[in-house]
Amino acid sequence: MVIRGSARKQHDMAFLPILLVLLLSVARRASCQDYDEEGSSSVPRGCGWGLVRPYTLLCDLDSIWGVAVESVAAGGALASVLLGLVLLCRLRHVSEAEKRSGVGPILLLLLGILGLFGLSFAYLIEQDEQLCLLRRALWGLLFAVCFSCLLVQGVRLRRLGRERRSPGGCALTGLALGLSAVQGIIAAEWLLLTVLREGRAACQYLPLDFSLACSYVLALLLAALAAAGLALCGKTRQWRCNAIWLLVACLLSLLLWVAWVGFYLYGNAWLGRSPDWDEPALAIALVAQGWLLLLFHAVPEAHCCLRPPPQPTAPDYFDTSQNSSRMRETSFDEDIPLSHRQFVENQGYNFDDNTAGLRSGGGHHNGNTGPRPSAPFRSNVYQPTEMTMILNGGAVPSAPPTYTGRQLW
Repeated sequence: MVIRGSARKQHDMAFLPILLVLLLSVARRASCQDYDEEGSSSVPRGCGWGLVRPYTLLCDLDSIWGVAVESVAAGGALASVLLGLVLLCRLRHVSEAEKRSGVGPILLLLLGILGLFGLSFAYLIEQDEQLCLLRRALWGLLFAVCFSCLLVQGVRLRRLGRERRSPGGCALTGLALGLSAVQGIIAAEWLLLTVLREGRAACQYLPLDFSLACSYVLALLLAALAAAGLALCGKTRQWRCNAIWLLVACLLSLLLWVAWVGFYLYGNAWLGRSPDWDEPALAIALVAQGWLLLLFHAVPEAHCCLRPPPQPTAPDYFDTSQNSSRMRETSFDEDIPLSHRQFVENQGYNFDDNTAGLRSGGGHHNGNTGPRPSAPFRSNVYQPTEMTMILNGGAVPSAPPTYTGRQLW
């Protein structure tokens, strides 16, 4: 009896955990049904159990623009990181000082582009007070970093085109950071005046105020466009291709800014979508600007920096298409030292004396008994070499006008 009672007691103890698990599963199912009945409309199609509010735009298939912006921004961020790593790994192979000076602004530009892509995700999340502060603070600052890099690149290419030298990479990077800090001060003052002093919510601001707060950024872009135009007028053609890419990037950026500012201020109101399409317009402007700078400036400039210098080509002596008259135009006296040149001139005087003696000695003598020309006479006869005949196309060239005899030493 004791054994049977103990066995029954153990059976009851083993049944208690199973009953507890069943009760928990039933309660969870009941809660899920209540949630589906009450808040099924709050979970969009495509999110499921993964993401809930306020992150539903990241997976909402009904608002496809959020998924598209998320995908394009993630691809741009990955491309920026990879390009920056390639530049850092290949930096030691860049031996020319003119190319190394442009690596610092490129890396800073890639950092700004990465910030643009990251900030676009903030517009895919529902508005919050801290999130709105982050948007307003970083919007103008990140654009200022990117356009300051374009401006210092224009200054660098202008110096290379005129003086064939450039400021250091650290100096250019410091100049870009200093220009960007001005926009940071402007954004901080705007937030202090509107949020702390007037007591407004960070998410409540007029589109015109937002656009006017970015006027300094637009001034940086116009200055970069002017610097690119001046760099294109340089004397050195080596950096003209870089100036063209910079000019194209600045022009496209200016057109993009005119488009999104016009749509943000007037297009939404004209279409009747003023509050709903504000955030999509800003997110698309961020992603478009990031890809534009990445494709039209960062990638060509990085390719130019990493490209090896051209190797000097040896002259082809067997190319008969070259002009043979350039050998006649070459002054051989420039390569003869002064002491050797004096010796050749003395030999020329001896040749004049010998020829005068031959003329005074009478007529022409045949045979071995006649006077033979001396060594200076034979040394002053132009004897072309085999290489000279090859360069001349097979014809025997005439002596150069400045030829004074073979160099005897």
